[in-house]
Amino acid sequence: MSYQLAATLQTAIYAHLAADVALEALVGDAIYDAIPPATPPATYVLIGPEEAFDRSDKTGHGAEHRLVVSVVTNATGFLSAKQIAARISEVLDTPALVLARGRLVAMWFDRAEARKVEGDQTRRIDLRFRARVEDDI
Repeated sequence: MSYQLAATLQTAIYAHLAADVALEALVGDAIYDAIPPATPPATYVLIGPEEAFDRSDKTGHGAEHRLVVSVVTNATGFLSAKQIAARISEVLDTPALVLARGRLVAMWFDRAEARKVEGDQTRRIDLRFRARVEDDI
């Protein structure tokens, strides 16, 4: 397996996050896969970089995706960013992700890094997850 399920995995993650009412109360519809070109909202979620590794075996094709979902905010302090990050972690920890192709075997929280971006008031929390997928083709 190569990178065949990357787009369908990202689409499912986006749909799952966007459908969560509690997350919507925190960030509205500000969930992106690229930083908005104009002035971004004060707080938003960014589905960001990933790495994929072949995990095929004799039973079929598979891959492990290591991906980053970030919370970016210009709010004072880290509290609101941490609340949003906690909700994202909760939503993705018990995923009911339906892929357009293949299936999600499991998704795990790996780690997080919270930091203030140098030179301005922006706070950023990068949540790292691992997702194991199998192709049904």
